[in-house]
Amino acid sequence: MSLEKAKAYLEQYGLGERIREFAVSSATVELAAQALCCEPKRIAKTLSFMVEQKAVLIVAAGDAKVDNAAYKAFFHTKAKMLTPDEVTALVGHAVGGVCPFGVKAGVSVYLDESLRRFETVFPACGSSNSAIELTIAELERYSGYREWIDVCKGWREDPVPPQE
Repeated sequence: MSLEKAKAYLEQYGLGERIREFAVSSATVELAAQALCCEPKRIAKTLSFMVEQKAVLIVAAGDAKVDNAAYKAFFHTKAKMLTPDEVTALVGHAVGGVCPFGVKAGVSVYLDESLRRFETVFPACGSSNSAIELTIAELERYSGYREWIDVCKGWREDPVPPQE
């Protein structure tokens, strides 16, 4: 099972005991936030894409959405999300539990700037009812990420211009 792969991966760093499993689903940002009693934006969702015939994971804040123009500018291709079957086959986790831990070889992981505003975030751990709380430094260390990217929108808390 996918949870066991993620757990085994995290246990090699002494983090296995920090994985939380729930009696309820945490398969969506909203459900995970309810299970964890936290703000949805602190859920570190992992989005799966195809780039040059390879799986790419982008870990982003729960309130962020992929900005197609920014994505294309960075990856030089149109954003194409993986189908549920492709996610399982190429990444090794099923939709609802996709995370950057214990993924198949050749999968590239990127962290989106939308996460940097938090001290800690909650990525899934390979199942639709699990998560782990990690600091941003821990997420960097244990995700095997390639680099930080800025390909999401809708999360910046820009001030509203004054009315005249």
